[in-house]
Amino acid sequence: MNRTLYFGEGLFETIRWRSSQKRLKLHYERLKNSAEFFHIPYPSFEEFLTILERTVDPVDGLYVKFCLLSHGGDYFADLPDDYRVKVIVKALPKAPSEVSLTLSPFRRHSQNPIFYHKTMNYTFNILVKRDARDRGYFDAVVLNERDQVTECSSSNLIVLKGSSLFTPARKSGLLWGTTLEELRLSLEIKEEYLKIDDLIRADALFVCNSIMGVVPVREFLGYEKPSKEIFKDVFSGLEND
Repeated sequence: MNRTLYFGEGLFETIRWRSSQKRLKLHYERLKNSAEFFHIPYPSFEEFLTILERTVDPVDGLYVKFCLLSHGGDYFADLPDDYRVKVIVKALPKAPSEVSLTLSPFRRHSQNPIFYHKTMNYTFNILVKRDARDRGYFDAVVLNERDQVTECSSSNLIVLKGSSLFTPARKSGLLWGTTLEELRLSLEIKEEYLKIDDLIRADALFVCNSIMGVVPVREFLGYEKPSKEIFKDVFSGLEND
């Protein structure tokens, strides 16, 4: 039985093809850690790479979604005992040069384990994104139950204060992104419990994910941010993928 279809018990990774071996390893490790948390059987790293190489055209500039589908019993509390893989490939969407953000009316809870994993149960993220778009924004910042900043619907936040970079603490209730993790290998980005005022007073704001890379925020809650001008100075020399 396809438990992903019936219960939303499944995982996925969105990959900008062709990513480096290092980036693919980050995607796989996140998938593996989440699969172990939910007790979903999963392929080895070598199988993961083989599936991608066999399925995806040998060209760059593609959007790849690697789906790990849970299979097993038909009772919701059963543990899965098998898996299937589905790979979706399409043209890579053009990344925006800058974005505007609002504040989402929806909240995450830091004790909800679902928010720490990239699951196929994506309804909350959809609601956040739709609401922001309906109000004329690219996306929205989501707070948790303690009014702490978490992330946007499908991207992490990076905050520049003075000469220091910060990102919301992962224990705030967010999905830790592969792009954010790779950036932290090259830049000093500190985890911190952030509030709305920290974003308003920031010298610059950025959003990042594996598909669009790092993108400056032009406006947050009506406050203009000079992020586009600062972007090259902060992320000079880094691959924006």
